[in-house]
Amino acid sequence: LSQPYPNPFNPTTTIEFSVPYTDMVTIIVYDINGKQITTLINDNLSVGYHSVTWNSKHSSGLYFIRMESGGYVESKKVMLLK
Repeated sequence: LSQPYPNPFNPTTTIEFSVPYTDMVTIIVYDINGKQITTLINDNLSVGYHSVTWNSKHSSGLYFIRMESGGYVESKKVMLLK
């Protein structure tokens, strides 16, 4: 999971990630309180590099983008400035 760009963003940020083998991939956005905001990906993806764009209509603040795939779990912080 790469650092999303641009960061800070308004209203769109791009999240790039790679998958080393075909597996179920889930990418979910959470707010600062840990509340799930949206699911960007919940799908079986093939090997390779992928990207997804989050177009947020939420208020300014800190958000966490969490990726899970197999045993891999990682989160990145992003700042939405309106």
